[in-house]
Amino acid sequence: MDNRPIVAVVGRPNVGKSTIFNKLTGKKISIVEDTPGVTRDRIFGEVEWLNKFFTIIDTGGIEPETDDVIVSQMRNQALLAVDMAHVILFIVDGKAGITAADKEVADILRKTNKPVILVVNKIDSMSQYDNIYDFYELGLGNPTAVSGANSMGLGDLLDEIVENFPEGLNTEYDEDIIRVAITGKPNAGKSSILNNILGENRVIVSPIAGTTRDAIDTYFEKDNKKFLLIDTAGIRRKSKVYENVERFSVIRSMSAVDRADVVLIVIDATEGVTEQDTKIAGIAHDEGKGCIFVVNKWDLIEKDNKTMGNYKKSIREKFPFMNYAPIVFVSAVTNQRINKILDTIVEVSFEQNRRVTTSVLNEVIGEAVMLNQPPSDKGRRLKIYYGTQTGIKPPTFTLFINDTELTHFSYTRYIENRLRENFGFEGTSIRIEYKQKRR
Repeated sequence: MDNRPIVAVVGRPNVGKSTIFNKLTGKKISIVEDTPGVTRDRIFGEVEWLNKFFTIIDTGGIEPETDDVIVSQMRNQALLAVDMAHVILFIVDGKAGITAADKEVADILRKTNKPVILVVNKIDSMSQYDNIYDFYELGLGNPTAVSGANSMGLGDLLDEIVENFPEGLNTEYDEDIIRVAITGKPNAGKSSILNNILGENRVIVSPIAGTTRDAIDTYFEKDNKKFLLIDTAGIRRKSKVYENVERFSVIRSMSAVDRADVVLIVIDATEGVTEQDTKIAGIAHDEGKGCIFVVNKWDLIEKDNKTMGNYKKSIREKFPFMNYAPIVFVSAVTNQRINKILDTIVEVSFEQNRRVTTSVLNEVIGEAVMLNQPPSDKGRRLKIYYGTQTGIKPPTFTLFINDTELTHFSYTRYIENRLRENFGFEGTSIRIEYKQKRR
């Protein structure tokens, strides 16, 4: 994180933590519902205030000790966020007043010896302001009144957050980050892969399909490379999306692909390619993202010397338009080839940003035209005058031609293949655009 300040948002369930988080980040990153326990994992976001940048973490509610596995892990994730944070926002409900759970959370936070800002939420009008005085009983200093729903008091809250940053932290913005979306159907092992990459128990992992509901941003640095890893909720078939929360999760999975530079399409080796895998890959390809197929649970497959080759062939047959995408076989359980994932991400990111000089590009195009003449229609033949690279991520090339009506998909694919043979572009789609030019 390059020593970026970290702010944790904690409190008991359903006090408005995610609403405040979304308002501070300016994005609908956390799911907001009136259902307690909707936010399960630590959700990361970026905030700027007065030219200072910091990371903010939304957490699931801290509840008393329980035998419920999910609730217990939510509590542990929240406590881990507290341990990571430089400043803690303790959110309480100004309408409900102090509860036993609030007192328990306050006891935990006092022991951290970190700056704790007591935020009394749901103070929606001045007539409710006197409600804050009851919260002095928690022994955490002066309460700050806000209304997350109405955005009241958030400027004062941000001022207080920034004032509490310890000295020596880096609050400047850094754009040099590779953004990676980890996508796939529920229970394919996405969260386990992310945990192994990070080397910590970062995301709740359980055998219950659909445990991860939010798209979770995690910043990570290795070998002087910076990554933003987005673990997404699994994309389910529409017929299985029953409740509002699940519908929001599907939308967020789509938007995670949109935000990413590189998309990991995690396939369950025991199930093979599914309809949902095909849908995710199609979205990533159409959006021009870097794509990597990650076949997880490879340890569960009986193998001979042809197993991997046959599996690769099967994937290529089901994704004929994505022959450029590398395939990595891993096991999140045994940690097999997990390091290969990061190496491949770096390689694909490099290819996404590759630039070709105009002179070299036109040599390759000229040679391609000589070897295979462009198509003709009613006696008129397509002529390519010259080409130039006009973009990256994905690499985009504009070819100036005599008539756009003479272009054909098959010849565009031929030009793309020639570009790949000469320049690589492994892991990234290529866009070829035509512009009609009069001589």
